[in-house]
Amino acid sequence: QVQLVESGGGLVQAGGSLTLSCAASGRTFASNAMGWFRQAPGKEREFVAAITPSGIGTLKADSVKGRFTISRDNAKNTLYLQMTSLKPEDTAVYYCAARLLTMPARGSNDYAYWGQGTQVTVSS
Repeated sequence: QVQLVESGGGLVQAGGSLTLSCAASGRTFASNAMGWFRQAPGKEREFVAAITPSGIGTLKADSVKGRFTISRDNAKNTLYLQMTSLKPEDTAVYYCAARLLTMPARGSNDYAYWGQGTQVTVSS
């Protein structure tokens, strides 16, 4: 079992920045590929970014390339999402997720464990 708790969400103006954190406990964090997803009201959950256990390999959605950075600190069992140049369309609940495998993936069905989510609201 892996328990995931997100934090760092909030209200920010367009063009601003936020950093989300996801604290993991339980199963060895460093063995899992991790990901961030988001879900806006009335929309399906969508992939944002993912990272290998070592932190060397990453995947990102085209919509966040150049603006968001995913990283992890295995010593602290923590996953991060640094978000810059935020846009109103980034408004959503952001979720972190853990895979049982080491390869990062884009599909939500590829992840076994999920946090409760943290709200990010970007005002125009």
